[in-house]
Amino acid sequence: MSDGAGPRLVGVVHLPPLPGSPRARASCIEIARGAVEDARALAAAGFHLVLVENYGDAPFFAGAVPAVTVSAMTACALAVREACPDLPLGVNVLRNDAEAALSIAAVVGAACIRVNVLAGARVTDQGIIQGRAAEALRLRRTLGAGGVAIWADVDVKHSTPVGLAGDPARDAEDLVHRAIADAVLVTGEGTGKAVDEAKVRRVRDAVPGTPVLVASGATVEALPSLLRVADGVIVGSALRANGLAGGPVDARRAAQFAEAFAQAAHSSA
Repeated sequence: MSDGAGPRLVGVVHLPPLPGSPRARASCIEIARGAVEDARALAAAGFHLVLVENYGDAPFFAGAVPAVTVSAMTACALAVREACPDLPLGVNVLRNDAEAALSIAAVVGAACIRVNVLAGARVTDQGIIQGRAAEALRLRRTLGAGGVAIWADVDVKHSTPVGLAGDPARDAEDLVHRAIADAVLVTGEGTGKAVDEAKVRRVRDAVPGTPVLVASGATVEALPSLLRVADGVIVGSALRANGLAGGPVDARRAAQFAEAFAQAAHSSA
């Protein structure tokens, strides 16, 4: 990677609907057990980090999530941390609760959080979401969680910019230099949708020295070309048995993906 660690492979644990969300069915204990199984499958396959997110909680809140969501995600993240102590952990509180994600990360010892809209404003199905970098960075300082990296999306999926069309390269520069993001994530238009590799290259060129990861649409077939323009991938949908987001990780598919990633990373070195 740009930080000298080599290409990074990140797997996503899609939590089912958590207690309090509209489609909740399982108890938090059952959900945590499933998260542990997914994390163990990713660890065994050789993934470098696991990102836990409340994927099943749609429709999402535009900002702060309820206390029960923070409690449930903390329980699940802690279960993963205890079951896989050597596997770095990330937290993503959808749709955009950076403060909750940072708080969870600080409690469970996570390595990073993902923030869909750290800076600027985007029109989404939750309405207009505005970045709260000032609050997030100050909370990180207050919590003494400087070791928790903030991974920020640029031109994030399922959204459009407010006003004139944005420039991903310029927005990436703002994320790194003004919002103090530690890594920049590039996605396609929606979950599982392929990314525009030319856009990834422009973003990478705009923020040299900052890791740039592809965060949607990564497939085994696309890995060789993706790792020529990015420092790693975040993969969720391709790890599921049907190739669709949600549901448990398929251990066989995870192992195949990790093997293909290692081969592609070696070829791109």
